[in-house]
Amino acid sequence: MDYVVFMEIAIRDAKARLSELIAAAEAGERVVITRNGTPAAEIVRVRRRGGVDFDKLNAARAKLGLKGDGQGWPPEFDDPDFSRRVLGLD
Repeated sequence: MDYVVFMEIAIRDAKARLSELIAAAEAGERVVITRNGTPAAEIVRVRRRGGVDFDKLNAARAKLGLKGDGQGWPPEFDDPDFSRRVLGLD
């Protein structure tokens, strides 16, 4: 079972330890900054999404008849039937 470590720190202390708090958040720790004992802000790790799957992109382009060489769109691009096929409406 995954759990998140919780850290609570006062604003005045957080100012002096910001780099440490950022490192803790990057490691998955939940950091809550308090003002007069009341939670005021939270520092959490940014969730990053995966990058572009270029193999999948190139396969889709090939399936649709699009060239990967940057030379433009296929001649049937302006044809409504082509648009329906690209959108999977056939």
